[in-house]
Amino acid sequence: MASTAVQLLGFFFGLLGFAGTVVATLLPHWRNIAYMGSNIITATGYMKGLWMECVWHSTGIYQCELYRSLLALPQDLQAARALMVLSCITSVLASMVAVMGMKCTRFARRSVIKSLLVLSGGICFLCAGLLCLVTVSWTTSDVIREFNDPFLPSGLKYEIGLAVYLGYASACLSLTGGLVLCWSSGGGDRLQNPPRFQRRPPSSPPPPFNNFYTPAPPYKPPEALKDNRAPSLCSLSSNGYRLNNYV
Repeated sequence: MASTAVQLLGFFFGLLGFAGTVVATLLPHWRNIAYMGSNIITATGYMKGLWMECVWHSTGIYQCELYRSLLALPQDLQAARALMVLSCITSVLASMVAVMGMKCTRFARRSVIKSLLVLSGGICFLCAGLLCLVTVSWTTSDVIREFNDPFLPSGLKYEIGLAVYLGYASACLSLTGGLVLCWSSGGGDRLQNPPRFQRRPPSSPPPPFNNFYTPAPPYKPPEALKDNRAPSLCSLSSNGYRLNNYV
């Protein structure tokens, strides 16, 4: 029962991480314009995302425009797109595999494959979290490097947006869910119930050697050689033999 609750908790964390990754991928708030220098008082704000670029007006109106050319985008933006999409796909695969392997489902019940499916789902959640974490870390590094560049005009400097922070939280949730699922796949049961080594009963002694041959009769020396004396005629006749029978 405790193992089932742990699996549900890990799956819930993984689903939250997946939902946050999808929202972070679609939001345009990856880079917000930095209000510094001549941009301290302004009526408009600029935001850049993975798929679109938006302008916010003080009247509360948003105007967004999708990137029309994929090849004209910077290489870091293209890589961020690919990594986030891979993270979402991996999370979907992890959810499907983990559901089939959880103890509360009827798929392959009482089978060894159950624990393997949960372990595979946990590993997929870990991969999805790492992909999302690499993307947001890369974006954070680029934003900080450009912000501290003295040769870049202040009007072109951006700050870290809300979607990046959401990506960090989603990556942590996915990693936590993956770790919990991997632990609940069998490692916790092995720690709580270590295998007991049973002594094998001693093997029975080998069967005794059966001699199927009858023992040979004891050797008896002939009567003629006893005491190195030849039998007399009387003894020969008394035994039923006569000397003229051999002539």
